[in-house]
Amino acid sequence: MSNTPEIDAAACIRCGRCAEVCPSLVIERPEPGAAPAVTHPESCCACGHCVAACPVGAVRHGLYPAGTVHPAERSALPSPEQLLQLCRVRRSNRAFSERPVPREYLERIIEAAHRAPTASNRQQVAFTLVTDPERLRFVSRFTLDTFASIARRLEHPLLRPLLGPLLPGAYRYLPAFHRMLAAAERGHDMILRGATALLLIRTPRDNAFGVIDANLAYQNGSLMAESLGVSQFWTGFVYMALRHGKAGRFCRELGIEGRIHAGMALGMPRFLFPCYVDRQPAKVDER
Repeated sequence: MSNTPEIDAAACIRCGRCAEVCPSLVIERPEPGAAPAVTHPESCCACGHCVAACPVGAVRHGLYPAGTVHPAERSALPSPEQLLQLCRVRRSNRAFSERPVPREYLERIIEAAHRAPTASNRQQVAFTLVTDPERLRFVSRFTLDTFASIARRLEHPLLRPLLGPLLPGAYRYLPAFHRMLAAAERGHDMILRGATALLLIRTPRDNAFGVIDANLAYQNGSLMAESLGVSQFWTGFVYMALRHGKAGRFCRELGIEGRIHAGMALGMPRFLFPCYVDRQPAKVDER
């Protein structure tokens, strides 16, 4: 079977669902009630929408052979109230215990992240899971060293008059840089906060939608972590250090190819938040 869709005319009931959901107009039908046909196979992005939408299994695709298509058990899905409650209670919990995250939990988090949509269904999001304590310490040290270098440049008496007007936002972080560096001297890791695992999410450098794809994956993984009782937070300081430091050295040390767009620090919590608080009202414009 080819890597483009094929329609079994004998099994097709002409519902037209495959044509309706195809994002690339690979499958079309000339009029309601007519049999759908594969008209532009070269445009297929292999998203599988047509296969998943067909109620009688009349659409076949070489990339989705028997065993890869499963019935959707919608009765097992969380209710809207349950999903909203999960969103409400999810927090960036940095109070980690020393217990490692169970391997099966990490695998579920990665699977959930991998299930996120990607632009043009390119599926180029990849993951690096760091659990080795020495490499976790390297990530924190790299971030702190980068911040120390940035602080020196920002505070240089000859550069400050020039950089101040150009980078006003950067100076806002100077006190935080110094606090984190001072805490490190006392043995307190303010970067990963004692996380026992770090999930780095990356794409090839030439992926124009890499940032979006990676952060969609992050959101899926974060919600799964919350549902499992695993604490996590977005590693914004590591991301900042990669953007302003020697990212090549970082990637070589961890054996990473591509560009890192997001990171999730993970650990089993010392405690769970017993409450959630309201956010400011959503800003919604209607046109």
